[in-house]
Amino acid sequence: MATELHPITIIGINGDADSLPTAHRAEISRADVLVGGKRHLAHFDAFSGEKIPITGKMHELAARLKTVRQRGARVVVLASGDPLFYGIGGTLRRHFPPDALRVHPAPTAFQLAFAALGEPWHDAALLSAHARPLKAIIPQILAAEKAAILTDKTHTPAAIAAQLLAVGLPADAPCAICENLGRADERIVRSTLDAIRQQTFAPLNVLVVWHPTPPPAAIPPGLPDDAFSQWHGQITKREIRLLALAELALQPGEVLWDIGAGSGAVGLEAARAQPAATVFAVEKRAELCRHIAENHRQFPAKNYHWQQGRAPAALAGWLDPHAVFIGGSGGSLAEIVAVVKKRLYPGGRLVINMVALENLHLARQLLPDARVSQIQIQRGEPILSLMRFKPLNPVFMLVDGK
Repeated sequence: MATELHPITIIGINGDADSLPTAHRAEISRADVLVGGKRHLAHFDAFSGEKIPITGKMHELAARLKTVRQRGARVVVLASGDPLFYGIGGTLRRHFPPDALRVHPAPTAFQLAFAALGEPWHDAALLSAHARPLKAIIPQILAAEKAAILTDKTHTPAAIAAQLLAVGLPADAPCAICENLGRADERIVRSTLDAIRQQTFAPLNVLVVWHPTPPPAAIPPGLPDDAFSQWHGQITKREIRLLALAELALQPGEVLWDIGAGSGAVGLEAARAQPAATVFAVEKRAELCRHIAENHRQFPAKNYHWQQGRAPAALAGWLDPHAVFIGGSGGSLAEIVAVVKKRLYPGGRLVINMVALENLHLARQLLPDARVSQIQIQRGEPILSLMRFKPLNPVFMLVDGK
């Protein structure tokens, strides 16, 4: 006779065991195996079956649960809040089919946080910094009017605040830290980013950040060349600029690097066209940096951050990119491409504009699978009562990753 396979029951819990509905406590009492973090298991000292603490080795845990389930054991997994929202439910779903799981959610930490704050949250960005790079969620926070972040021991509210201040959020940006939600020692602290970066909070918390100046409306690219302050015509021409921006395909919340920014035209147009993205630009020549400063003044974009410096050294403190534009490499193309390869997000786009055959040859050696186009633009201009076409210098455009 075949062993009956019981679905694994995943129960969300906030607070202690007494906060659970009677039916959920009954399921726990009938279980043969109880799984959970040490904090959750501590609420069930009287449980007489096998206890399995969650230690972070999820593949090993899933394999063990498959084994005990095959024996016919009833398994209950305890989780915080809604197990399918940044929780163990999503992890187990990768190892078990839907009909092998039965989920009883509790309110998420996000729900509890916004309830404690008396704030609507249908329009909030809901993010988790648990065991993932902080640089992956910073752009999403910047793109949102309101964001809630699950923190951890490394990515604390103070660490997140420091990063947000570093990429341009104002010191007085309002925030709230919601500690120990649903417990007797629950605490809500309303503050500012500058104030909390020097403070510590209980490990169990949700950080809520409000963007005091939400991203403005997008401004389509395509400014004429003569709208920009420039040095001896050193600017990515309008037609080439539009093609490069199309290939870069910058999306909300993403990060663009503009290396060898020249006059700043490409990066500034990208920042204005996608105000919920973040653009970092670097230019080594002081005479060109003066034009970047003037163009940034003339075409304001709070999500545009530029500096004078040399790549690749100047790239070290930047958030990892989703798109990279190289308009000038100063003889360091190989070193820059090596850094870009390491830090570009999967699915990211790299666009390199070149006018010299030697640079094209090197770029193709570095990126042999990239697409290459030669772009020749001719602009109509009057000649007496007639019109002729005046050619611009041809440009080689190399595109990798799309």
